[in-house]
Amino acid sequence: ALKHMNPCGIGQADDIETAWDYAYESDPVSIFGGIVVLNREVDAATAEKMHGVFLEIIIAPSYTDEALAILTNKKKNLRILALPFDAQDASEVEAEYTGVVGGLLVQNQDMVKESPVDWQVVTKRQPTETEATALEFAWKAIKYVKSNGIIVTNDHMTLGVGPGQTNRVASVRIAIDQAKDRLDGAVLASDAFFPFADNVEEIAKAGIKAIIQPGGSVRDQESIEAADKHGLTMVFTGVRHFRH
Repeated sequence: ALKHMNPCGIGQADDIETAWDYAYESDPVSIFGGIVVLNREVDAATAEKMHGVFLEIIIAPSYTDEALAILTNKKKNLRILALPFDAQDASEVEAEYTGVVGGLLVQNQDMVKESPVDWQVVTKRQPTETEATALEFAWKAIKYVKSNGIIVTNDHMTLGVGPGQTNRVASVRIAIDQAKDRLDGAVLASDAFFPFADNVEEIAKAGIKAIIQPGGSVRDQESIEAADKHGLTMVFTGVRHFRH
């Protein structure tokens, strides 16, 4: 689910109905008037749940006839798009464009292929298996959050999103505040490095025990020491996702 070009809810599951449930439960307030993107065919059960929520746009590879009948019932302004995601590999599109007065801003797409085997645990404590799964999910999600971007997740859904702030600790506080009642077992991802250890202190104070971030700050060691002090595990990916 997207709102103003930022994800407000992301869910993954073995079936699309459950994935919708997770995405909706991530933030049922912000999804109002939002855009929902699904990567599997929309069935009647999922459509029935979406029909009860005010949405502007739904995008999916396909829809069953029953799903379309449900979604279009008394929904005159809802835009329903079928997009064949497998028609083109996104990595084939080399650049993305943003219009500005008098010209265009052009930048390469953030399509870096990553693998957890290339990541580095920089703290004394290693992530548990559950934490490692959640950290991988969080890292996949954070690249879509505008910088300074912070996201709090478990292994299947977002719990708090802190997008687009002018300092990183503000993004940390927003994401944690949004997830505050669901922090048991949660992990946190940052799209770029922590410039100061104050971010880690805020995270530890909230009770989050696992962090994933690119690393690369001249003060990385201060953040590592803060994480070790509080018994946190922290992973450096070596790749920055800095979305504007």
